[in-house]
Amino acid sequence: MAKLTLVGLGPGSIDLVTPAARDAIESADVVAGYKAYVDLITSLIDKQEVIQSGMTREWERAAAAIDAAAEGKSVVLVCSGDSGMYAMAPLVLELLQQRNPELPAVELAIIPGITAANACASLVGAPLGHDSCTISLSDLLTPWEVITKRIEAAAMADFAITFYNPRSKKRKSHIETAQQILLQHRAPKTPVAVVNAAYRDDQGVMLSTLDSFTSLEFGMNAAVLVGNSNSYYFGDWIVTPRGYKNKYQLETGAVLSGQKRGHSLNTATAEQQGEAVKARQEQGEKAGELV
Repeated sequence: MAKLTLVGLGPGSIDLVTPAARDAIESADVVAGYKAYVDLITSLIDKQEVIQSGMTREWERAAAAIDAAAEGKSVVLVCSGDSGMYAMAPLVLELLQQRNPELPAVELAIIPGITAANACASLVGAPLGHDSCTISLSDLLTPWEVITKRIEAAAMADFAITFYNPRSKKRKSHIETAQQILLQHRAPKTPVAVVNAAYRDDQGVMLSTLDSFTSLEFGMNAAVLVGNSNSYYFGDWIVTPRGYKNKYQLETGAVLSGQKRGHSLNTATAEQQGEAVKARQEQGEKAGELV
């Protein structure tokens, strides 16, 4: 049976392409992909036939890769990040579903890659340390009204958020609208990181806050990571706590009074402890004012 393998290349550095992805690319008869992504793996391409095209030509690339595989060739279709995250896997599956049953069957394999969210987060600490989501601000395939509903829902649920496709030459106001929605639910000084071209030659990392990050210069190659209500800066790192301090004494590792290791969090006890910590912080601030 003909075989098509979808390969996630990760953020762009050849060092972050997985061994499984390397093996698939090097052993393929055909390598297909967006030209900019194929250029990232030229060191892995020797005798393979190359099928490449430009931006907005996803359907053509997917169809060409399927057709090549149906001819009996071993085909790899490469994507940045992970092929299932805003990439080619959904389209390929949809095309295979619609394929004429009389045509040769194509076996599909998917090799995962490091997502942009994970890659960008690694450069700024642990901004995705608790529940998080990704939202693309591109409205080329999704109505803007749907996107704003998702931003509102994520803001209300206190997810840490990674925004993909945050800004382009034609679309500059969407990220500002997202900012205003988030400011209705999050403090102005919530940590924000803007990471451009993670792990590529033109990588750039900018740290900011929710109320001011939109003044930074960034475009489609960037991802914007916004912390949740508990996120904070530790030097140049962003930390989104997992919640261990609700159950354990971080200095000693001891289980807090009223809590049990391996059992659900006793929220009443946790709330009382949180209120006590807040009261001590307020007393300390007042003492500082008196001095």
